[in-house]
Amino acid sequence: MSVRISATEPAARRRTGVFRTVLREHKSAAAGLAILVSFVVISAIAPYISPYSTAESSCAVFEPPSGSHWLGCDDGGVDMLSLLMRGGQTSLVVGFTATLVSMLIGGTVGIVSGYFGGWIDVVLMRVTDFLLVLPDLVLAMVIAAVWGPSLFHVILVIGLLEWTSTARIVRAEVMSLRERAYVKRARGLGASHTRVIARHILPQAGPLLIANTVLTVSVAIYLETALAFLGLEDPSVTTWGTILEHAFARTAISSGAWWAIVPDGFVIAAVSIGCFLLGRAIEDALNPRLKISHVSGRRWRLRTLAGRTADAR
Repeated sequence: MSVRISATEPAARRRTGVFRTVLREHKSAAAGLAILVSFVVISAIAPYISPYSTAESSCAVFEPPSGSHWLGCDDGGVDMLSLLMRGGQTSLVVGFTATLVSMLIGGTVGIVSGYFGGWIDVVLMRVTDFLLVLPDLVLAMVIAAVWGPSLFHVILVIGLLEWTSTARIVRAEVMSLRERAYVKRARGLGASHTRVIARHILPQAGPLLIANTVLTVSVAIYLETALAFLGLEDPSVTTWGTILEHAFARTAISSGAWWAIVPDGFVIAAVSIGCFLLGRAIEDALNPRLKISHVSGRRWRLRTLAGRTADAR
């Protein structure tokens, strides 16, 4: 019993330490987390803080923003702020659930492929490569159109299409981990594959998997919005995508009702930026080589030439 506790505590402390270090040293990570938490909290308590009901009219058609309706009203006389709060509930649930599906599939494929290698790796990676080259949005439109407009179908489509990049990243990490001395020692002592993966591989690859998961949330919300905008989602459900679809279909642009479109686009962009800031900061912390990459457009560092330094002295 004592051995089991001593083996698990250091890994848990390291994982906690990684996230604390990221939040302490990367202001962008703290900002991204604050944005995400704010939207999640507001969406969770939306039924209690929404100023008006979304099931009945509370103002005139396309009424502009005012003191009573801060973000104006839509074509049905429904308060836009209340719509965004209720729509955020569904959009975030779709985004996080679809991301969970993709994380489970991608993480499993990446770990199995990277750990066992051989023909299993070849088969799984060929399937992954095939799905990687297919355009996500087009394939999602085809599948959603065949299966029919449904929120469950949208979650399933996004989850089944967005696991490929996760599988590739996790596989590379696991291929490195399986060559570590402590992993080889555990296998040499007779530990089963399940035990090695659960106790030594998964805890080490976990932070990288979480970083990729955070980045995938923004992609899932974007795909959900695109499918809803194209009319491939249940029209009776209020999401950020269906709000956009209704605004365009009911001539909000030609009516000059910018408030029916701009606030919705802003919240989608804000959530995507929050996911990007948090996920990229975690990824940078786990892979320090990205900080000095000279071929990446993310960051650039100017180095002083050795000759110029000597002349200056």
